[in-house]
Amino acid sequence: MITVAVSGANDCLYCVVAHGALCRIYAEAPKLADQLATNHRTADVSEEHRAMLDFAVTLTESPERVDDAAVQRLRDAGFTDEEVWDIAAVTAFFNLSNRMAAVADMRPNDEFYAMGRGE
Repeated sequence: MITVAVSGANDCLYCVVAHGALCRIYAEAPKLADQLATNHRTADVSEEHRAMLDFAVTLTESPERVDDAAVQRLRDAGFTDEEVWDIAAVTAFFNLSNRMAAVADMRPNDEFYAMGRGE
């Protein structure tokens, strides 16, 4: 979910489509990746996951806004310090990955578009 929401915020077509397929398959939710990529705030996710995604997208779009209060919101949502670190690490990695995919002009394989949509 983090990968798709961050990649959507970064307009990374490759990662939205490729990782969106995995998100749909693992979550068994054919609409979830599209919801996450376009606006995670309205996606059909738990409050815990919404807090995680809010943090990830804030770290992506406005890293200067990630402060002690932002971390505390994750703790208040039930995440441990180790899980907060993991959320930040996945977010940071995919921000790098999105930028490298853009430089390489990576395009998703055609089959990824339909995967996990129940077709």
